[in-house]
Amino acid sequence: MDTRLQDKVAIVTGGARGIGATFCEGLAAAGAKVVVSDVLDGNAVAKRISETQRPAIYVRADVTLKQSVESLVANTVHEFGTVDILVNNAGLFADLALKPFQQISEEEWDRVMAVNVRGSFQCAKAVAPVMIENKAGRIVNIASGTAFKGTPNLLHYVTSKGAVVAMTRSLARELGPHNICVNAIAPGLTMSEKVAVNPDWTGKASAAGIAARAIQREQVPADLISTLIYLCSDDSNFVTGQTISVDGGALMR
Repeated sequence: MDTRLQDKVAIVTGGARGIGATFCEGLAAAGAKVVVSDVLDGNAVAKRISETQRPAIYVRADVTLKQSVESLVANTVHEFGTVDILVNNAGLFADLALKPFQQISEEEWDRVMAVNVRGSFQCAKAVAPVMIENKAGRIVNIASGTAFKGTPNLLHYVTSKGAVVAMTRSLARELGPHNICVNAIAPGLTMSEKVAVNPDWTGKASAAGIAARAIQREQVPADLISTLIYLCSDDSNFVTGQTISVDGGALMR
């Protein structure tokens, strides 16, 4: 049994479904107390974790709203006493349609930036005082291989994930003196429940993604868990400011 995160307290944003739900369950399996956070109902995820005898709660939060994020952290501290781990997973992707950048409205652009970039910033800002006081902490941001490939017809998303990579590096510099590690994971196209039913990401797009990989199969959310646990545990004590690609070898740097 993996006990690397025994009794650590982890917040996972966007934890109600897909990759986020898998993250919640994976962290709990490694011993963490998990806060499932989402604008969607995450009670089912928290219940599944609780049935495995691991503490878990659902806290509704909108990462684009400062007060909502601050309440999320306050509720976590009230329930579990602290925050050791933040996984900035909340993001817009599965519901986006592929389109030339000239067809992306300013409103859609702003919405993607608000969730994918400002949301991660606001969550990091909210947990920082707790982690600084503890002189320890882990922040894991979720980037994307698209930021390194320059994937077309998804400019707002790709740009937002490039910003997440840059944010990860800068936060690591600022928080390093407090023994807080900040890293990112860059998944490939992952067949989460919403992606798998989006016609833009199935069929030819999925086949092209598989063909580009050294390990030629579909990527599933569980493929990300071992890297997440590594970055959240003491195994990565001297690793910070890094973006680790987990995509079956589609991107090699």
